[in-house]
Amino acid sequence: MEKYVLGVDIGSGSVKLTLLSQKGKIAATAGCEYETIYPQVGWSEQNPDDWCKAFGSAFVEIKKIAGVQADQIEALSVDAATHTAVLLDNNKKVLRRAILWTDQRSVEEVNELKEKYRELITQQCKNEPTTVWTLPQMMWLRKHEPQVWEKIRYILFAKDYLRYCLTGSMETDHIDAAGSMFYDAGKEQWSKELCEIGHIREEWLPRVCNPTDVAGEVSKEAAEKYGLKAGTKVLVGTTDTVMEVFASGNVKKGHATVKLATAGRICVVTDKEVDSPFVFNYRHVVPGLWYPGTATSSCAASYRWYRDSLGKQPFEELNVGAEKIPAGSDGLMFHPYLQGELTPYNDPLLKASYSGISSRHTKAHFTRATLEGVAFSLKDCMNTVQELGMEMSRLRIIGGGAKGMLWRQIVADVLGMRLEKIKVDDSSFGTAMLTAVGIGWFRNYEEAVDCCVEIDSVSEPHPEQRKIYEGLFRKYKDIHDALEGIYKKDYSI
Repeated sequence: MEKYVLGVDIGSGSVKLTLLSQKGKIAATAGCEYETIYPQVGWSEQNPDDWCKAFGSAFVEIKKIAGVQADQIEALSVDAATHTAVLLDNNKKVLRRAILWTDQRSVEEVNELKEKYRELITQQCKNEPTTVWTLPQMMWLRKHEPQVWEKIRYILFAKDYLRYCLTGSMETDHIDAAGSMFYDAGKEQWSKELCEIGHIREEWLPRVCNPTDVAGEVSKEAAEKYGLKAGTKVLVGTTDTVMEVFASGNVKKGHATVKLATAGRICVVTDKEVDSPFVFNYRHVVPGLWYPGTATSSCAASYRWYRDSLGKQPFEELNVGAEKIPAGSDGLMFHPYLQGELTPYNDPLLKASYSGISSRHTKAHFTRATLEGVAFSLKDCMNTVQELGMEMSRLRIIGGGAKGMLWRQIVADVLGMRLEKIKVDDSSFGTAMLTAVGIGWFRNYEEAVDCCVEIDSVSEPHPEQRKIYEGLFRKYKDIHDALEGIYKKDYSI
């Protein structure tokens, strides 16, 4: 009887599952969507129990697609976006919806942390305070929702909550812990000083493990609820971004990824953290390595927003029209600041805009301008990487947006770099490989990559297009500079 491992990703809008065979081949994938709630402008939340319901639905589907039984799955693990705290009461029940990393409500708390504790935070966390981190979110909650705060007894993160529902055990891994901003990344332990700043009790926090550690086994109750086999091993798992880096085959210094997902990221594998306020520093799953990354807040999220609000067509149809528009969209330009911007501004007050609109512009122009605007924001990220001297031996493009050939080519032309696309780059695939490493199917991460990862296609930059975009990028920067101050003024009467 053939055996499998299961990788589970709690994504920005859906849970995704990948079933991997012992031969390193994908047997099936499945997914199920859930809702993101926006209570106010700049806020974003999800219901943690929706992740569990979606997992159950997707697991039923993946067994059906692959034609496997639950007892053929030897182990599983879960990944998710970091920074997403799940708050539980004394009875281990969820107290409120989880605040996502895209949420911008904690601007005042971030400013306080920068003014009073910047040196301590950068020393221990290897990162700068911004609204994505859990610490300022918790400070906001304590101030604005004291009725919730006084009931907190346990803090987990997104992947840890689903795993808790499967096993009944509470733990996290050191990479996800570092995303909280109350973890000392150098000492690899919860920080007493940072917990005190946030009034977070250490007894609320889970024990910290390695991603490949076995956290526990599927309980009888969870087996009955989700259709799993009781006793199935469940590994600790880790964050989605490092699993995407792993899934792309980037396990050596100099390997790099450009990601077209809800957010856009450029991550470079290094042997140390990078000192910059515009870089997110995280350890790699490969011992001794890091994957510092720059980020743009709204990447595929911008194209999804455009499709739903203005385009009103499937992505494939929108792309067909955009392919006929010349580079530069005949002067139309888009800035993708739907949720503020991270690299190179760390400015939550920036807003998205189209500029240069004329009567000649059609829907196809707006489509291409949207794709180009996101590519320009990634150029901002790449410039930061290069200015910091991070060496890249190759660049692989990943994420849902990378499936579109047009967008891949635009990004290659704007960055002026060769992009390799992997056949499968979903973080759930990386998590399935991680699980296989953890239970001994592969000797190490490199062997897993050699067995499982395949290149699908390559996008080379076109010299003429590259030259056009070099000039337009200067215009992109000038428009940002001209509008930046407007978003900070109060125009109320």
